[in-house]
Amino acid sequence: MTEANQSVRDDLLWGHPKGLYILFFTEMWERFSYYGMRALLIYYMTKHLLFTQEMSSQIYGLYTGLVYFTPFFGGLIADRYLGQRKTVILGGVLMAVGHFLMALEAMFFPALIFLICGNGAFKPNISTQVGYLYAPGDSRRDRAFSIFYVGINLGAFLSPLVCGTLGELYGWHYGFSLAGVGMVVGLVIYLTGQRYLASDYLMLKKAMPEKENLPLTRDERSRIWALVVLCLFNIIFWSAYEQQGNTLALWADEDTNRRFLGWEIPASWFQSLNPMLIIILTPLVTTFWSWQAKRNREPSSAAKMGFGCIFLCISYLIMVLPAKDYAVDGTPVSMWWLVANSLFLTIGELYLSPVGLSLVTKLAPGQMVSMIMGVWFLSSFFGNYLAGFLGTFWEKMSRDSFFIMLAVIALIAGLGIFTALKPLKQALSYDRERTDPPA
Repeated sequence: MTEANQSVRDDLLWGHPKGLYILFFTEMWERFSYYGMRALLIYYMTKHLLFTQEMSSQIYGLYTGLVYFTPFFGGLIADRYLGQRKTVILGGVLMAVGHFLMALEAMFFPALIFLICGNGAFKPNISTQVGYLYAPGDSRRDRAFSIFYVGINLGAFLSPLVCGTLGELYGWHYGFSLAGVGMVVGLVIYLTGQRYLASDYLMLKKAMPEKENLPLTRDERSRIWALVVLCLFNIIFWSAYEQQGNTLALWADEDTNRRFLGWEIPASWFQSLNPMLIIILTPLVTTFWSWQAKRNREPSSAAKMGFGCIFLCISYLIMVLPAKDYAVDGTPVSMWWLVANSLFLTIGELYLSPVGLSLVTKLAPGQMVSMIMGVWFLSSFFGNYLAGFLGTFWEKMSRDSFFIMLAVIALIAGLGIFTALKPLKQALSYDRERTDPPA
């Protein structure tokens, strides 16, 4: 461990390195920009650009998919050439440019390209830096990722309320521009907080030039293959999950009674339900896990992911009944069905997404941790792209059949993970003790 990293790890605030909070607020503002733009995207395409619902769904799925495809290359660039810090800065600049370009109608597709490339450079490398803040075997790591995940969702909660309202009520381009401002704020926080961050892998290699990348051991290869298997189930999970900005957004806009105390709630606000619930439920879920751990009953990381898929299945089964009622006379149904859907969908996410991020930093070999994180996000690319494809069935199937289809897909993912637990047991036994890159 270098003296610099030791100093960063000893500089604590509320029991965690101060760098965690720099990364927390950087990611919060980046997610504010991303979800602020995403909250408007499907409405902007269907209402302003006048794309068909099917075409809009395909573009939405391709965009949200590609933002998870490019992190593989962003991780590769960071591990081999730039390091995590410089790659994060590059990504933030590209995304800020992309958001501001969205304010120009003629630059719609170039703007999406800037956002996709910027996200690819930013996303895997901000997450891996959380792991660098903690020494090997530090039990605070999982809790740190839960705190970091709250930052993600604090930005995701605020942005539909602010950017969504501004875009829907005052003009699409105002909402997109505000998303760009959010990205700039995140960059400023990151740049001013550099002294609190741990050295990344390339910085450590330069400090210790005698240290070379050694061939992967048998155990390391085994752990990588275990992550690849879990990535396959991750694809299935996100294909069912990632309907919030697509078909569930259309359900909120067209099929939901949004009137409350004589006022109609903007449809984009419902996309704040999930991040709001994550903020509320995260301490409850982590406390429950601690309660289970004291009784030696806490599920393994992979088992938690399996339970996450089951909760996602329940969230869509909840929607079957209101979908049947809507089919009878086409009358918009109560908004509380969507709230109940979001509750179980969020619990499912908490059991899968932050657990997966933490698991990657535990199991991935140090010299390729950002690339492996990119592989994890790559699985989300395929899931998001499939989500866009599934969204094309929204107008081809009855609403209840559509939700049953999503529930079955989530159930298959959950059962698949539980079936794979025994074969993967040896590789995943490292998930509570695997360490960071050399430090």
